[in-house]
Amino acid sequence: MEDATAKEHIEALYRGIAGMPDIEPAEIPKLDLYMDQVITLFESVLEPTKRHPEDKLLTKTMINNYTKDKLLLPAKNKKYSPEHIIQMALIYHLKQTLSIGDIKTLFQGTLHREDVDGWKVYEQFLRLKEEQAPQLESAVSAQTEAVASAGENQALTLLAVLTFIHQANTYKRLAEKLIDDLEKRMAKDKDKDKDKEKSKKSS
Repeated sequence: MEDATAKEHIEALYRGIAGMPDIEPAEIPKLDLYMDQVITLFESVLEPTKRHPEDKLLTKTMINNYTKDKLLLPAKNKKYSPEHIIQMALIYHLKQTLSIGDIKTLFQGTLHREDVDGWKVYEQFLRLKEEQAPQLESAVSAQTEAVASAGENQALTLLAVLTFIHQANTYKRLAEKLIDDLEKRMAKDKDKDKDKEKSKKSS
Protein backbone atom coordinates (compact mmCIF):
# COMPACT_ATOMS: atom_id res chain seq x y z
CA MET A 1 0.00 0.00 0.00
CA GLU A 2 1.47 3.35 -1.01
CA ASP A 3 1.92 6.06 1.65
CA ALA A 4 -0.59 8.40 0.01
CA THR A 5 -3.17 5.62 -0.20
CA ALA A 6 -2.54 4.62 3.42
CA LYS A 7 -2.94 8.23 4.56
CA GLU A 8 -6.20 8.59 2.66
CA HIS A 9 -7.43 5.27 4.08
CA ILE A 10 -6.74 6.30 7.68
CA GLU A 11 -8.39 9.68 7.17
CA ALA A 12 -11.43 7.96 5.66
CA LEU A 13 -11.59 5.64 8.68
CA TYR A 14 -11.53 8.67 10.97
CA ARG A 15 -14.34 10.39 9.08
CA GLY A 16 -16.42 7.24 9.44
CA ILE A 17 -15.81 7.21 13.19
CA ALA A 18 -16.49 10.94 13.53
CA GLY A 19 -19.80 10.49 11.73
CA MET A 20 -21.07 7.83 14.11
CA PRO A 21 -24.31 8.73 15.90
CA ASP A 22 -25.00 9.74 19.47
CA ILE A 23 -28.29 9.57 21.30
CA GLU A 24 -29.54 13.09 20.69
CA PRO A 25 -31.65 14.81 23.37
CA ALA A 26 -34.54 15.01 20.89
CA GLU A 27 -34.48 11.20 20.56
CA ILE A 28 -34.98 10.67 24.29
CA PRO A 29 -38.68 10.14 25.07
CA LYS A 30 -40.18 12.49 27.63
CA LEU A 31 -41.99 9.55 29.22
CA ASP A 32 -40.30 7.06 31.55
CA LEU A 33 -39.24 3.79 29.91
CA TYR A 34 -39.03 0.18 31.01
CA MET A 35 -35.61 -1.47 30.90
CA ASP A 36 -36.30 -3.32 27.63
CA GLN A 37 -37.35 -0.05 26.00
CA VAL A 38 -34.13 1.64 27.15
CA ILE A 39 -32.05 -1.18 25.70
CA THR A 40 -33.97 -0.99 22.41
CA LEU A 41 -33.30 2.77 22.23
CA PHE A 42 -29.55 2.29 22.65
CA GLU A 43 -29.38 -0.61 20.21
CA SER A 44 -31.39 1.19 17.52
CA VAL A 45 -29.51 4.50 17.70
CA LEU A 46 -25.97 3.37 18.52
CA GLU A 47 -25.84 0.16 16.45
CA PRO A 48 -23.39 1.75 13.92
CA THR A 49 -20.88 2.33 16.74
CA LYS A 50 -20.37 -1.40 17.32
CA ARG A 51 -16.98 -2.80 16.42
CA HIS A 52 -18.46 -6.27 15.90
CA PRO A 53 -22.11 -7.05 15.06
CA GLU A 54 -22.44 -9.31 18.10
CA ASP A 55 -21.29 -6.62 20.55
CA LYS A 56 -23.80 -5.55 23.20
CA LEU A 57 -24.16 -1.83 23.83
CA LEU A 58 -26.42 -2.14 26.85
CA THR A 59 -27.88 -5.14 28.67
CA LYS A 60 -30.08 -5.76 31.71
CA THR A 61 -27.01 -6.97 33.60
CA MET A 62 -25.12 -3.77 32.74
CA ILE A 63 -27.98 -1.57 33.93
CA ASN A 64 -28.35 -3.56 37.16
CA ASN A 65 -24.60 -3.37 37.78
CA TYR A 66 -24.56 0.39 37.12
CA THR A 67 -27.29 0.77 39.74
CA LYS A 68 -25.52 -1.55 42.19
CA ASP A 69 -22.26 0.40 41.76
CA LYS A 70 -24.19 3.66 42.23
CA LEU A 71 -23.26 5.02 38.83
CA LEU A 72 -26.93 5.05 37.95
CA LEU A 73 -29.65 6.32 40.26
CA PRO A 74 -32.29 3.67 41.11
CA ALA A 75 -35.28 3.26 38.80
CA LYS A 76 -38.71 4.38 39.96
CA ASN A 77 -41.38 1.70 39.69
CA LYS A 78 -39.10 -0.25 37.33
CA LYS A 79 -39.07 2.69 34.92
CA TYR A 80 -36.21 4.92 33.79
CA SER A 81 -36.59 8.66 33.34
CA PRO A 82 -34.96 10.85 30.67
CA GLU A 83 -32.34 11.70 33.31
CA HIS A 84 -31.53 8.00 33.62
CA ILE A 85 -31.08 7.82 29.84
CA ILE A 86 -28.64 10.74 30.00
CA GLN A 87 -26.68 9.01 32.77
CA MET A 88 -26.48 5.79 30.73
CA ALA A 89 -25.41 7.69 27.61
CA LEU A 90 -22.59 9.34 29.55
CA ILE A 91 -21.56 5.99 31.06
CA TYR A 92 -21.50 4.54 27.53
CA HIS A 93 -18.97 7.18 26.46
CA LEU A 94 -16.86 7.10 29.63
CA LYS A 95 -16.56 3.32 29.99
CA GLN A 96 -14.75 3.11 26.65
CA THR A 97 -11.71 4.45 28.50
CA LEU A 98 -12.30 4.81 32.24
CA SER A 99 -12.74 2.19 34.95
CA ILE A 100 -16.10 1.81 36.68
CA GLY A 101 -14.46 3.08 39.88
CA ASP A 102 -13.29 6.27 38.17
CA ILE A 103 -16.72 6.87 36.64
CA LYS A 104 -18.31 6.39 40.06
CA THR A 105 -15.98 8.98 41.60
CA LEU A 106 -16.59 11.38 38.72
CA PHE A 107 -20.36 11.10 39.01
CA GLN A 108 -20.35 11.40 42.80
CA GLY A 109 -18.46 14.68 42.57
CA THR A 110 -20.36 16.11 39.60
CA LEU A 111 -23.39 14.52 37.95
CA HIS A 112 -25.07 13.31 41.15
CA ARG A 113 -24.87 16.71 42.83
CA GLU A 114 -28.15 18.56 43.17
CA ASP A 115 -26.65 21.69 41.60
CA VAL A 116 -25.56 19.89 38.41
CA ASP A 117 -28.00 19.64 35.49
CA GLY A 118 -27.16 16.37 33.74
CA TRP A 119 -29.31 17.21 30.74
CA LYS A 120 -27.46 20.49 30.18
CA VAL A 121 -24.08 18.79 30.65
CA TYR A 122 -24.98 16.21 27.99
CA GLU A 123 -26.13 18.88 25.54
CA GLN A 124 -22.90 20.83 26.09
CA PHE A 125 -20.85 17.67 25.60
CA LEU A 126 -22.48 16.94 22.25
CA ARG A 127 -21.98 20.55 21.15
CA LEU A 128 -18.29 20.51 22.11
CA LYS A 129 -17.85 17.16 20.38
CA GLU A 130 -19.23 18.59 17.16
CA GLU A 131 -17.17 21.78 17.41
CA GLN A 132 -13.95 19.85 17.99
CA ALA A 133 -14.44 17.48 15.05
CA PRO A 134 -12.56 19.65 12.49
CA GLN A 135 -9.61 20.03 14.89
CA LEU A 136 -9.47 16.29 15.45
CA GLU A 137 -9.60 15.63 11.72
CA SER A 138 -6.68 18.01 11.18
CA ALA A 139 -4.75 16.32 13.99
CA VAL A 140 -5.36 12.87 12.50
CA SER A 141 -4.25 14.13 9.08
CA ALA A 142 -1.04 15.64 10.50
CA GLN A 143 -0.34 12.52 12.54
CA THR A 144 -0.83 10.26 9.54
CA GLU A 145 1.37 12.51 7.39
CA ALA A 146 4.16 12.25 9.97
CA VAL A 147 3.87 8.47 10.11
CA ALA A 148 3.82 8.14 6.32
CA SER A 149 6.93 10.33 5.99
CA ALA A 150 8.85 8.12 8.43
CA GLY A 151 9.54 5.81 5.51
CA GLU A 152 8.76 2.53 7.27
CA ASN A 153 6.37 1.17 4.66
CA GLN A 154 6.16 -2.35 6.07
CA ALA A 155 5.46 -1.08 9.57
CA LEU A 156 3.17 1.82 8.71
CA THR A 157 0.14 0.29 10.42
CA LEU A 158 2.17 -0.43 13.56
CA LEU A 159 3.59 3.10 13.64
CA ALA A 160 0.16 4.63 13.10
CA VAL A 161 -1.39 2.53 15.89
CA LEU A 162 1.47 3.33 18.29
CA THR A 163 1.12 7.03 17.56
CA PHE A 164 -2.65 7.09 18.04
CA ILE A 165 -2.40 4.96 21.20
CA HIS A 166 0.21 7.32 22.63
CA GLN A 167 -2.17 10.24 22.21
CA ALA A 168 -5.09 8.23 23.58
CA ASN A 169 -3.05 7.19 26.63
CA THR A 170 -1.98 10.78 27.24
CA TYR A 171 -5.58 12.00 27.26
CA LYS A 172 -6.60 9.03 29.41
CA ARG A 173 -3.94 9.83 32.02
CA LEU A 174 -5.00 13.48 32.00
CA ALA A 175 -8.63 12.45 32.61
CA GLU A 176 -7.52 10.15 35.44
CA LYS A 177 -5.50 12.95 37.04
CA LEU A 178 -8.57 15.21 36.96
CA ILE A 179 -10.60 12.49 38.66
CA ASP A 180 -7.86 12.00 41.27
CA ASP A 181 -7.94 15.74 42.00
CA LEU A 182 -11.74 15.61 42.29
CA GLU A 183 -11.53 12.69 44.71
CA LYS A 184 -9.08 14.61 46.92
CA ARG A 185 -11.39 17.64 46.99
CA MET A 186 -14.34 15.43 47.88
CA ALA A 187 -12.35 13.87 50.74
CA LYS A 188 -11.42 17.32 52.07
CA ASP A 189 -15.05 18.46 51.92
CA LYS A 190 -16.10 15.32 53.77
CA ASP A 191 -13.54 15.99 56.51
CA LYS A 192 -14.76 19.57 56.83
CA ASP A 193 -18.34 18.35 57.23
CA LYS A 194 -17.22 15.94 59.95
CA ASP A 195 -15.42 18.75 61.77
CA LYS A 196 -18.54 20.91 61.60
CA GLU A 197 -20.64 18.10 63.07
CA LYS A 198 -18.14 17.64 65.90
CA SER A 199 -18.20 21.38 66.63
CA LYS A 200 -22.01 21.38 66.79
CA LYS A 201 -22.07 18.44 69.19
CA SER A 202 -19.41 19.93 71.46
CA SER A 203 -21.05 23.37 71.64
